[in-house]
Amino acid sequence: MSPAPAPDDSPAVMAVRAARRPLWARLGEKSIEGMVYVSGISAIIFVLGIFVFVLKEALPVLGHEDFSLSRFLFSTEWYPTSEASKRYGVLAMIAGTFSVTLLAMVIAVPFGLGAAIYLSEFCGQKTRETLKIIIEFLAAVPSVVWGFIGLTVMSKLIVQFTGAPVGVNVLNGGIVLALMSVPIIVSIGEDALKAVPDSYREAAIALGVTRWQLIWRVLLPAAKNGLLAAVLLGVGRGVGETMAVLMATGHAVHVPQSVLDSVRTLTANIAAELGEASAGSEHYRVLFLTGVLLFTLTFAVNLAADAIVRGIRRK
Repeated sequence: MSPAPAPDDSPAVMAVRAARRPLWARLGEKSIEGMVYVSGISAIIFVLGIFVFVLKEALPVLGHEDFSLSRFLFSTEWYPTSEASKRYGVLAMIAGTFSVTLLAMVIAVPFGLGAAIYLSEFCGQKTRETLKIIIEFLAAVPSVVWGFIGLTVMSKLIVQFTGAPVGVNVLNGGIVLALMSVPIIVSIGEDALKAVPDSYREAAIALGVTRWQLIWRVLLPAAKNGLLAAVLLGVGRGVGETMAVLMATGHAVHVPQSVLDSVRTLTANIAAELGEASAGSEHYRVLFLTGVLLFTLTFAVNLAADAIVRGIRRK
């Protein structure tokens, strides 16, 4: 008996088909694969290059006799221009960064994921296209414009409705950052929900579940990795934002006791003072060391997120 023919999707058949393709098609595929590979490697190289540059500018300050790394990390005193005693403490700015980002995520995550669920599962085609245009427009608004909105509009509303002495504070910065983060969370969250196979929806509907049971029991667990990525990108936007928080938070070196306190973030501090610090000075080096700290915090957030995603996948 003659051997049975190999199935169409077997490795042998696929190899024969690949060998029979024209030379230009194979070369084109190889060139595209090479471009993708080079792009991925170059992204890693660029990030490492930026980190090495920032670290190189920051390292000399660690050798100064009057500089203490522990005081830098755990002190709230920031007096870089003092003639008698220069003090560089970023604890208050770390607290300000995390307080504004946390408040922004408390506001943005429910609204962002809720909007993503609505766009994916509830609204019609025309409504979806209209809302997506509006969301993309919000994402295109420059951060300095959001900062002006926080400084001129939100601050007055906060003073009027809360009785705060000043309107530029943690609440103002958190609302502005939430508005800036929502478009990212909505776009990636909707993509994650749309990526769930339709067979999941069909099987659930065949079992007689309601629309909300379908979302809660089927879609959210199936899309949890993508939804987590959307939230983490929103967190990254909050931690790395500069201009909006510089204008909306009051820029005061102060550990916040409530959402109505003015604060200063790490990114805003670098943006405000780097242009005034003389190149090579201790103040200049400390600002670059603050950049290294930001890199470390961002890396820790991404590492924790990767561990969470891996744990979810194992389950």
